[in-house]
Amino acid sequence: MQIVIGTAGHIDHGKTALVKALTGTDTDHLAEEKARGMTIDLGFAYLDKFITIIDVPGHEKFIRNMVAGVSTIDIALLVVAADDGIMPQTKEHLHILKLLGLKKGIIAITKTDLINDLDWIDLIELELRELVSDTFLKDAPIFRTSVEKHEGIDDLKNEIISSSKTLSTVPNRGFFHMPIDRVFSKVGFGTIVTGTVLSGKIRSSIDLEVSPGNKRAKVRGLQTHGSNAASVKMGDRAA
Repeated sequence: MQIVIGTAGHIDHGKTALVKALTGTDTDHLAEEKARGMTIDLGFAYLDKFITIIDVPGHEKFIRNMVAGVSTIDIALLVVAADDGIMPQTKEHLHILKLLGLKKGIIAITKTDLINDLDWIDLIELELRELVSDTFLKDAPIFRTSVEKHEGIDDLKNEIISSSKTLSTVPNRGFFHMPIDRVFSKVGFGTIVTGTVLSGKIRSSIDLEVSPGNKRAKVRGLQTHGSNAASVKMGDRAA
């Protein structure tokens, strides 16, 4: 069973750096993201062959991209920077996760190396507990992390893996259904779409219907976890 983890949190709170520390993958793939120092589009990394982490943008201008990214996740990873604390997009992303009906999540306090006063971090944690007290995150574990010092990273990784094993399997509805969260073109390949397969299975060369608009499309090739695949099935991250 494939598990999808989705980040959430305010801009510049260290979501992308945390994902890189967990997986070794830099999810900021666009030149503009590198130049501006912030995530614009969705990024994808793999913790192991069964766990995908979606890194979403934190800036309010890219909230549509954020919603596309978290619409198919199984576990939320709410990220809050120790030097900033709870910020507007922290609350907005949490509200979106609640609306989407998420049931499981983990909280990470990042950039703890920037704070010398442990009482301040204790205060951030108390404020977080109050913020999530009426949400699915009310009993979520909180990890204090520092990418620079690699503190808390291994414990967080182990919690993600452990939590993934406790998720119940969703019944397969049979027909192929994959909400599209990213579209781009590549020379020699044409239009490429990515998403998480919610039900069914497909293979190359078959015809599909794209909604809305009831457009017909042919599958010319498939990839999952960055490798070519003969088919993709329910739970897979697919392109």
